[in-house]
Amino acid sequence: MGVYTALMAIIPQLRYTSFHTITATLEVWIFIGILIIMNAESPKDSALKCFVFFLISQPLIYLLQVPFSWQGWGLFRYYGFWFGLTVLCLPMGYIGYFIKKDKWWGYLILLPMILLTAGSYASYLRTFTFYAPKYLLICLFCAGAMILYPLALFGDKRIRAVGAAVSGAILVGLTVLVMLNPYTYSTELTGSIDGNPVTEDYKVSLKDGRFGDVSIRRAEPGGPYLIHADFKKAGKTVLTVETPEGETKEYELTIEMNTYKLNEIKK
Repeated sequence: MGVYTALMAIIPQLRYTSFHTITATLEVWIFIGILIIMNAESPKDSALKCFVFFLISQPLIYLLQVPFSWQGWGLFRYYGFWFGLTVLCLPMGYIGYFIKKDKWWGYLILLPMILLTAGSYASYLRTFTFYAPKYLLICLFCAGAMILYPLALFGDKRIRAVGAAVSGAILVGLTVLVMLNPYTYSTELTGSIDGNPVTEDYKVSLKDGRFGDVSIRRAEPGGPYLIHADFKKAGKTVLTVETPEGETKEYELTIEMNTYKLNEIKK
C-alpha cells in the first residue's frame, strides 16, 4: 500500500483524479483498517496489526517520493499528521475489534468511520461538480462504503437496516447540499491588456459559458478595474476581450481548481 500510494502521488497524470485521493484523505485507509480489524483474532491483535501496518506504510510513502519531489526530504514535514494517526491506531484498533460482537454499541464504534467517509464524500462530490467526470470513482467508493459497512459487518438484521438507512439519509442530505452549493473558483485574471489598464468600457466573454462567467469589476471600491472570473468547471476555453476601440483579443484559458493559465492567441 505504501508503494502504491507513492506511485499515485508521483505520477503527474493522476493528479486531480480519484486515484490521487489516497495520498491526502482517509476513506481508503479506513477501509483497509476495517479489513485488518475484522480479520484480527483479539483486541490486542487488532491494535498491534493496525499500528504496524500504518507504521510501515505511511513513512514509506514519503520515502519513495523523495527522489521525485522538489521538496526532497522536506516532504517528511507532512508525516507528523499521519504519525499521530498511526499512534491512535492502537486504541482505535483495540476498540474497533468489538464491532465483531454484532451489538448496537458495535455500530456506534463504526459510526465515526462512516462519518469520516461521509466527509470525504461531500468534499469529493463538490470537486466532482467542477472536474466531472473526474472524481466519480472516489464518490462512488465513499457512498458504497457507507452503505456496505453496516450491511457487511453485522449479522443482526435491525442493525443492518438502521445502519444502511442512516448512511442513505446522510448521503441524500449531503448530495442535495452539494448540488445546491457547487464549487466555484473565483479569481481576478488581469488588470491590463497590452500594458493598458482595463476600464469599465472593456467587454469580456468566454467562448463556452459552461466554464463560468467573466466580467469587469473593481476588487474593492475605488480600486482599479480587473477582469473577474467565476469558474464553475475545469478545462480549456477561450477568453475574448474587446477594447473600447473595438479591437478584439483572444486568450487560451486553461482552468484548474485553484489556478489557471492565460496565453494570448496570436493572429
